[in-house]
Amino acid sequence: MEEALKKKFEKGPLNFEAYFSEKALKMKASEIRELLKLVEASDVISLAGGLPNPKTFPIDIIDKILDEVIREHADKALQYGTTKGFTPLRLAIAEWLRKRYDIPISKVDIMVTSGSQQALDLIGRVFINPGDFVVVEAPTYLAALQAFSFYEPNYIQIPLDDEGMRTDLLEEKLRELKAEGKKVKLVYTVPTFQNPAGVTMSEDRRKHLLELASEYDFIIVEDDPYGELRYSGKPVPKIKALDTEGRVLYLGTFSKILAPGFRLGWIAGEPHFIRKLEIAKQSVDLCTNAFGQVVAWKYLEGGYLEEHIPKIIEFYKPRRDAMLEALEEYMPEGVKWTKPDGGMFVWVTLPEKIDTKLMLEKAVKRGVAYVPGEAFYAYRDVKNTMRLNFTYVDEDKIREGVKRLAETIKEELLS
Repeated sequence: MEEALKKKFEKGPLNFEAYFSEKALKMKASEIRELLKLVEASDVISLAGGLPNPKTFPIDIIDKILDEVIREHADKALQYGTTKGFTPLRLAIAEWLRKRYDIPISKVDIMVTSGSQQALDLIGRVFINPGDFVVVEAPTYLAALQAFSFYEPNYIQIPLDDEGMRTDLLEEKLRELKAEGKKVKLVYTVPTFQNPAGVTMSEDRRKHLLELASEYDFIIVEDDPYGELRYSGKPVPKIKALDTEGRVLYLGTFSKILAPGFRLGWIAGEPHFIRKLEIAKQSVDLCTNAFGQVVAWKYLEGGYLEEHIPKIIEFYKPRRDAMLEALEEYMPEGVKWTKPDGGMFVWVTLPEKIDTKLMLEKAVKRGVAYVPGEAFYAYRDVKNTMRLNFTYVDEDKIREGVKRLAETIKEELLS
């Protein structure tokens, strides 16, 4: 071993970068994942992550289901599965979407994925050519930008307000592109309790978005990981439920309503789209975790999900309320924030003189962490925003964390 190490050092270091593809050289690490490494190694109050609270995991139910799966379904759970997904689970998801959201759909229209993150990558792989115009919200889900950017689109950012994406501004942009002989390929949206902003797209704008999709001929990717986590307000129809032309690809996940460790999500869409996505998935992982799929099937079939969602809501709502109350109490004048009816995040906008990425080190020294908002913009052109998570820490820590953050902002405003 010592001789081998000696020979290695004598030759000098390998030029590792020379072997990467051009696409690999453009890859960047998730800023949130890198930030979480720092936070985990310290005693700061983290309002940075987007993690479900482990106390919401239905451990007793999972324990019961695991025993049944091993005794009665081991031949399926421990074996390779089909690329499209375990059929009983796809049937159960289709029934859930019909009953819960009034989405007329069948198992043929559904493919199970390794989390909705894989669904985003597969959509990029199947639909995006280099140079295609892809519309995203500003801000938008960071990991969607990571997934799509590998396929080299041209992004168009459409701002948000309290009613979600400004579809009036989208319409203006679509007209401009049409006049130039260009068109949008797809629109990506997290319309319900958006990540990172927490806002929800109004029903009128959802309908307007569908009208624009029909008029300007693009598809819509509706990413809905947080839709069940509603703490106030009235439900809004899914865009997919309003879709009469098959233009909407609907993404769901078990990560927030069962447990993220199972890595289970799904894509619901027209069979022709699903078939091409299935072919793309075949070269990626052959099939999604079969064991987890069987567990999720029993979870749905047994009615446990319907029983568990109210418990998650009861657990998270006081945390949402604590964050909004603390922001109201401690934040200085000039700071604004969203007031989400559900989900996991609050979006904070500071006076323009503050760069939240530069301020982060000071906040961590004061004992609180957040995610700088810059990373949630396709062109990183907004510097004075941040995302706060309220699901992971308890109410007392949320209040103390917001207090520390407000003190940091006040100090920054005076500098």
